[in-house]
Amino acid sequence: QKNCQKMAALLLAYLSFIGFIFVTLVNADETISQLRADILYDTSFSVPSYQELYEQAFDMLPWIIDVRRELHKHPELMFDEIKTNEIITDALTKLDISFTTRWGVNTKKAHLASMGMQSGDGGTGIVAEIGNGKSPCILLRADFDALPITESPGLLPFNSEEEGKMHACGHDAHASMLLGAAAILKRREQLGGINGTIRLIWQPAEEGGAGGKRMVEEGVLSKPPTVDAAFGFHQWPFMPLGTIGAKSGAMMAACDLFDILVSGVGGHAAMPNLVVDPIVAASAIVGAIQPITSRETDPLDASVISVTKFNAGSAYNVIPDGAMIGGTLRSLSVEGLEKLKSRLTKVATSIGEAHQCNVSITFMPDNYPPVMNDESLYQWGKEVVSDASVVGKLEEIAPTMGGEDFAFMSLEVPSLFLALGQGEKEFILIDKNGEDFGPLDTTVTLHNSKFVMNEGLLQRGMALHAHLALQRNHY
Repeated sequence: QKNCQKMAALLLAYLSFIGFIFVTLVNADETISQLRADILYDTSFSVPSYQELYEQAFDMLPWIIDVRRELHKHPELMFDEIKTNEIITDALTKLDISFTTRWGVNTKKAHLASMGMQSGDGGTGIVAEIGNGKSPCILLRADFDALPITESPGLLPFNSEEEGKMHACGHDAHASMLLGAAAILKRREQLGGINGTIRLIWQPAEEGGAGGKRMVEEGVLSKPPTVDAAFGFHQWPFMPLGTIGAKSGAMMAACDLFDILVSGVGGHAAMPNLVVDPIVAASAIVGAIQPITSRETDPLDASVISVTKFNAGSAYNVIPDGAMIGGTLRSLSVEGLEKLKSRLTKVATSIGEAHQCNVSITFMPDNYPPVMNDESLYQWGKEVVSDASVVGKLEEIAPTMGGEDFAFMSLEVPSLFLALGQGEKEFILIDKNGEDFGPLDTTVTLHNSKFVMNEGLLQRGMALHAHLALQRNHY
């Protein structure tokens, strides 16, 4: 009996010891897992420097140059970026990056057509996500539509192959840089080094179609996890290559387009007393709207009214029934833009009545608000972006009267829009055979048939996208 009691005591002691070891091992495993998680998501440990990201971007540069040149050869106009969508989504699939498409459906096609603006059905926008699917959520945005411009013949060894269409605003580069950043960020995700979600969007129809607004309406900012901050770029031929600029507050203008139809009574040019001449009335309107900016607007409040189209008649001896004036309005505030529209409408209709003509005015289906850089995000960006600039700082630049539909996102969430300098008078491009091509002038303005994108910017843009997202995710 004593032996049995001794055996039972020894067995109980042994089992208690085993239980202690088991609990200890389980606790240790949990501790190690927690430590690993803490290490992976600790900012000081997991976030790479800009220089490290820049070096990673270099490895991807040949691929991204090829993608950019393919996009350049096949430019597509607003809401019709079908091949562009295929190029981006094919790459995302190969990178094993989760994405959805059919974003940016064109709900204003008829209105755009009434203003002579060619557009497709849309749904070409792409939204990809990298990370753990939780907050914080940082959005990186690129546009990818082209312009109805004929590229200067022989400008590049990979000139546009689509007649009357050209990437004359660098959107082919914007889309390519974001794709390169996606590859860098996917590598970080595989290492467990992303704390939260990075949402990457490629949007259609920036050039007047408000593709960004369509995507906002469809929920690109509000879908879970909701976006905490948004970043966007535009290559900038007005700054030297390697420099980066921005400003707090309004960086780009609110804008609208207008068509003014002046209707009179046509007839024989030799008998003007028997007609109501719309050309005389339309000419008077052009002159009468200029004082709206030169005399009615505070000189310190930037505003623009530019008449860019005047169409009337087709014969030397016929006074036509109508004349059409077209142009654009710009202001650095929504209130300023609304004032310009109101005064333009009043002046044009009054002048038309004075000349016995009827006047009808059509504006864009969606006017663009100004791009607003959030003050706190701008101050944060001054520190973070400085590493990416060749001069070691984010340069404060003057606002521009150009429009940009990143503005629709900047109205909804804290945002920072950056100008990436690409200006270089003698850029040498390396063609597919490894031969030098150039020199090329990359200071030529946007929307010009001789505009050239400086491929020396691609590596910087890829790295900077990833840098901003990772830094803000761990902020």
